[in-house]
This record gives sequence, structure tokens and C-alpha cells, in this order.
Amino acid sequence: MQPVPLLVSLALKRISALIAAGVVLAPAPALSQAHSPAGPVPVNLLESRRAALLRLLDGAPAIVAAARLKDLEREYPQDSDFRQDNQFFYLTGLEVPRGWLLLNVHAPGATTLYLPPRDPSSEAWTGPRLLPGLEAAALTGVDDVRSTDDLDDDLGRWAGDWGSNGRSRQTVFVSTGAEDQRARLLEIAPPLSGSIRPAARYLAELRLVKDADEIRRLRRAVAITSEAHREAMRLATPGIAEYELEAAIEFVFRSEGAERVGFPSIVAAGPNSTILHYDKNRRQTQDGDLVVIDIGAEWGYYTADVTRTFPVNGAFSERQRAIYELVLGAQQAAIEAVRPGTTIRDLSSIARRYIDEHSVGLCGSRSCSRYFIHGLSHWLGMDVHDVGRYGATLEPGMVLTVEPGIYLPDEGLGVRIEDDVLVTEDGYEILTADLPREPSAIEALMREEPRWIRRR
Repeated sequence: MQPVPLLVSLALKRISALIAAGVVLAPAPALSQAHSPAGPVPVNLLESRRAALLRLLDGAPAIVAAARLKDLEREYPQDSDFRQDNQFFYLTGLEVPRGWLLLNVHAPGATTLYLPPRDPSSEAWTGPRLLPGLEAAALTGVDDVRSTDDLDDDLGRWAGDWGSNGRSRQTVFVSTGAEDQRARLLEIAPPLSGSIRPAARYLAELRLVKDADEIRRLRRAVAITSEAHREAMRLATPGIAEYELEAAIEFVFRSEGAERVGFPSIVAAGPNSTILHYDKNRRQTQDGDLVVIDIGAEWGYYTADVTRTFPVNGAFSERQRAIYELVLGAQQAAIEAVRPGTTIRDLSSIARRYIDEHSVGLCGSRSCSRYFIHGLSHWLGMDVHDVGRYGATLEPGMVLTVEPGIYLPDEGLGVRIEDDVLVTEDGYEILTADLPREPSAIEALMREEPRWIRRR
């Protein structure tokens, strides 16, 4: 009989049950993602992700390190401006600085998590953090959770045994949040120097197809972003500054639980609408401007990416509407082709062919497709341009943007329409379906009173 392991096992089951029931354990601030509206990642999904990575690596050891921290100001402790490395969060669900995850290192199939021990001087500035112990084990499904104080000895001992046992030709896959951690790893375990390979492409393959929790997070990020778009349209009027619209957008983001923007908000009016990644947002709008707003709220580490174009005065001109409807038609043609087995390249060809066939006379004697100067789609997830091979065929669970655009600098007229699309078993679901795209629906929305921001 071994009473201690049994008690540990029972404690883990009890804590897991409390978390599943939504009970917050004390001290609450120590929980990873404590008080985040997104809540924790389900343990069974974390375990599935790690198991899938181990299968892809075919038994090779893997070492994943959380990102180093960036200081807000030099005098602040280094925990003050922290966003977890995506790879580490994907595999552990933890929002804890300076953690390490080791797979297949101590034994085949073994998983070991290292977290920093208590640091009262740092926590006085940034609050309690999740510590090594039962709570971390319950949140992650990793039974073996140790202090980072043990990392150097453990890893150094393993690397020595690994080299001396003739396994030095085996590849060690490493995913680190920063180069200084890779350097530290080699300092701890010099025998690894010739055998390290990046794990990024394997993790990218896994992250390309979203699981249920990832789709849940993306749906909420999209919903928040869509409401921010609606409020910007309601608030828009000639003379409003781009930065005022940006402020309204990001007010809605935070009010609805988004913890940050997924990327710098693009609010581009008039001539700025033809600049793809314009984000200075300084110009005062003028009557007759089109406004391109390309934004994404991040919720629970997943970001939306949604673009709408609208007339600041509430009514498309004949010319604006013609270009807008051309872009909209190209987008719809591409979206309708989304299904398992096709590719982003296929969708791009469909969109460009639509523009070629429907732009007679709109852009002189040539097709307007020459003014479609960027790609049609990108993957979406934890990164706004998420990881994954762009030659991959579509599978259920993939999420991509569909965003054709036409930019006419000589006219100060740019149009981009971007929606987020989930690939399903038999086709697609437009995650942004409730955000108007039709010109008349946009004009109707712009006649509504703002719901979040009071006009000056």
C-alpha cells in the first residue's frame, strides 16, 4: 500500500471536480487566467494536445519554454507586462511566467511541468502567481509539477545520461519563447547542442485544426469584434476623428471582456483607406470618405480579425457602391466555395476570377483585380495570422479569413470586406454572419443611435 500517492490522486480528482464545477479555489489570484471571462482550458483537451504532439514527434523528447517577460518600465518587476507564449499556453493552459514543459524527457511518455517558486518581492508588485503543486497539476493534467529551482539539475542530469547512453543522435525538439531561453537551455545541457530541432512546424500542424474550446474562444472574440464594428458605424459622422472611432471600438472590446487587441486597430478614412496596414488613426474624417475598419478583439488568447468598409456620412455614393458590391461579390463567391478538400489558393482564384468577370468599365480598360494587392485569406487563431501551412487542404475545424479588397489611391477609395469562416463537415459557417455586409444593411445600421458611446 502506498498512501501518499493515493492521497495525491484523490486530491487531484477533487480539485479537478471543483474546477469543472466552476468553483474558484483560494487564493483565486493564483489560478492561471484567474477571473478571465474565458475561464480555464479543459484539462482533457490539454492532455489531448500534448498526446498529439508526442505522436507527431514519434517519441523524441520535447522541451517547451514560456516566453520571457517584457518590462513596462525599467523599474517595474519583469512580471508586469506579460502575455504567455502561444505554444506554452496551447499545451498547458497556463498564464505563468518562466515556466518549462518537458515531454518524453525523464521517461517515455512522461510529462513534467516546471513553475517558478514563490517570490514575495515580485508578487508584492504583480500579485500571487500559480505555484508548483496540486493546483497546477489539476489545472493542466500534468501530475509531475516541480519548481524551476530543480530545472537545472534535472535537465543537466537527463542530458548527461541521454548523451552517454548513445542517444545523442536522437533529435530533441525545442519550442522556446525567446532566444535567451534557448541559450539558457544549451548552458544547462551542452550535450543537446547538436541535436536541437524546432518543434514549431509540428505545433503549427496541431493548431491549424481547432478543438471545441478554441472554437468557443474564437466565437466570443468574433462576437465582441462585431459589436465594436456596429458601434463604430452608429457613431460615425463627418468630422469624427479616426482615433475617436478607435477609442469607441476598444471601449467595447474591454467592456465585453476582451483583455487586449489582437493587433493594432486599423481605422482608415478617405485616402488612408488605400493603405493596407495604416494604424496611425489620426485623420479627421470628411464628408464623402469611405472608412475601412480592420479590427480584432482578443478573448482568452484567441483573436478575431474582421473588416468592414462604410461611408462616414451614412450613404454610399454610386461609385463607392459599385466598387463595394464588386468586392462583396468576390468575397461571397469565395466563401461559397469553402469546404473540406479545397485550398486557400483555390478560393483566391475564385475571388480574382469573379473580379475579372464583373469589373468591366469600373477600372478603365483593365480588370479591377490589379488593385487587389494582397492575399485573400489567412489562418486565424491565437495569432491573427495564425500558424499552419498555406498549401494545406481545408479540414473541418480550420478557421480562416476571407478578405478581398480593391484600393484606388488616385481616388482615395479603398474597400476591404473581411469575415471569419469556420470549415465544417459539409461546408462552412460564417462566424461573423450577424455583422451586416450588404450596403443597404450598413446604411440602415448607421442610422441607429450609439449604444455604448454618447455623441459629443
